[in-house]
Amino acid sequence: MNNQPEIKAIIFDIGGVLIRTEDRSHRNNLEKRLGLEPGESEILVFNGEMGRKAQHGEISSAELYGWIQQHLGLDDAGIAQFRHEFWAGDQLDTDLVEFIKSLREKYTVCVISNFMDALPAMLKTEYPAADAFHFTVVSAHVGIMKPDPRIFEYTIKLLNLRPEETVFIDDFQHNIDGCRAVGMHGIHFKPQENLKQKLKEFGVML
Repeated sequence: MNNQPEIKAIIFDIGGVLIRTEDRSHRNNLEKRLGLEPGESEILVFNGEMGRKAQHGEISSAELYGWIQQHLGLDDAGIAQFRHEFWAGDQLDTDLVEFIKSLREKYTVCVISNFMDALPAMLKTEYPAADAFHFTVVSAHVGIMKPDPRIFEYTIKLLNLRPEETVFIDDFQHNIDGCRAVGMHGIHFKPQENLKQKLKEFGVML
C-alpha cells in the first residue's frame, strides 16, 4: 500500500487464530454425555451470561467453572472431566507461534483477546506461546471486550503508537470492524489464507 505509515506493531487475537478448535468431537461427546444441546458447552463457557461475565472480569475463571459445576450438577471429578473434554480438540498453531517470534526482531507483537483471567497461565502451560509476545491484553483484566473501541484504544496507548502504525489480526469480522473504527489496520484471519502475504500488503517486512 502506498503512502501508508510504517507498521510498528502487529497484534494478534488468540482463540480462532493462534489456538483453534481443530476437532470438535470432544465437545460433541461431552454434550451428548451430559444431555446438552449441540453447542451448549460453548454457551456455558463463552457466550452465555456467565461466560461473558468471566470475559469481562466480573467473575474469575474459577467462579465460572464453579457455576458450571453447580448448574450441571457435577462433582469435582465431573467438572475436571468437563474442562478436559471441552479443551481437548483445541490446538496451538506452532508454526504461527514461530512466525510471531520472528516478527519480534523488528516489531512489537502483542495480544488482544476476549478471554477469562486464566489466559496468561494457559499460554505458559497448556498452549506455550507466552514468550512470543511482548505483552497480552485480556478482556477480563481490563473489563472491556472486543469489538468495543476502548480495548483497542487502551492497547494503542500501551504501545505509545498511532492507530495507523498498528495492524490487528482476528478471526471475527466484527472485531476487525472495531479496530478499524479507531484507525487501526485489520486483517480478517482465515486459516486457509496466506497471512504473510496480507501482512506484506501493509508493508510488513518478513
